[in-house]
Amino acid sequence: NLVVIVEESLGAQYIGTLGGQKLSPHFDALAQDGWLLTRAYATGTRSVRGLEAISTGFLPTPAEAVLKLPRSQSGFFTIAGLLGQFGYRSRFIYGGEAHFDNMKSFFLGNGFDEVIDRPKFEVKPGFVGSWGASDEDMFNELHHRLMQGGDTPQFTMAFSVSNHTPWEYPAGRIQPSEPAASVENTVRYADWSIGQFFERAKQSPYWENTVFLVVADHDSRVFGASLVPVRHFHIPALILGPNVAAKRDEQLVSQIDLPPTLLSLIGVSSTHPMLGADLTRQQPGRAIMQYGDNYGYLQADQLLVLQPGQAAEQ
Repeated sequence: NLVVIVEESLGAQYIGTLGGQKLSPHFDALAQDGWLLTRAYATGTRSVRGLEAISTGFLPTPAEAVLKLPRSQSGFFTIAGLLGQFGYRSRFIYGGEAHFDNMKSFFLGNGFDEVIDRPKFEVKPGFVGSWGASDEDMFNELHHRLMQGGDTPQFTMAFSVSNHTPWEYPAGRIQPSEPAASVENTVRYADWSIGQFFERAKQSPYWENTVFLVVADHDSRVFGASLVPVRHFHIPALILGPNVAAKRDEQLVSQIDLPPTLLSLIGVSSTHPMLGADLTRQQPGRAIMQYGDNYGYLQADQLLVLQPGQAAEQ
């Protein structure tokens, strides 16, 4: 099985083991047990960009992400569609309303068998905020669905909501700082929820036959006058599973490299249109990012930026 957990706005700036604020003890502990990509970069600054990269391997463009483009609503490549050819059943789980950002239409039109948003949760949520069911409720639903198991291999993409304004989360889970409604506290809560899920997952029958990815869709607070504010594209990416060797990998990679790598780790050999690298075989040494109308290509510590109608800058 393959499980991709997409964490809302969880930039590297909040992750202790990546040199950020020490708000992520559970993630930091899990990073000791898995393949931690310490220099992973998002392709953009919006959720649809992260979902685009992780589910389709598509490069960012200054146009809308493919999730919203009218001619990509069917017949567009996704790893769900590919895995369907190998007998996988695919689902997308989201604590909010899946019509947001056109997620539901795009995923159902491009290979996902099922979209499970909050109204379809079989485990009643304990806390529902402005954006939907809390992270722990989303993980409860994910665990519930994985426990149903069966002989059919499963691909599940699950997307969290709690780490977002107006910073709402259940009481009694973390030791909050003041003010209570802050990104620091929702990061603490997101991290707590990740820790609780994996503690339970490791004791569950599906653990032995699953590869997990925990990755952010993008960083939060992405702003500034920079042509491309590179440090705000740095995100956590951690691959876990009983057969995934623990290592701290310092190579420079992009979100687009994650889906080809996951296919390799679950033993799927195929021809596909994704341009990212399989990190089990290649070291791409570059990251690609889009910021407004600007396009960035990062290699080592050099950033090449393309702007509309202007010469490239480095």
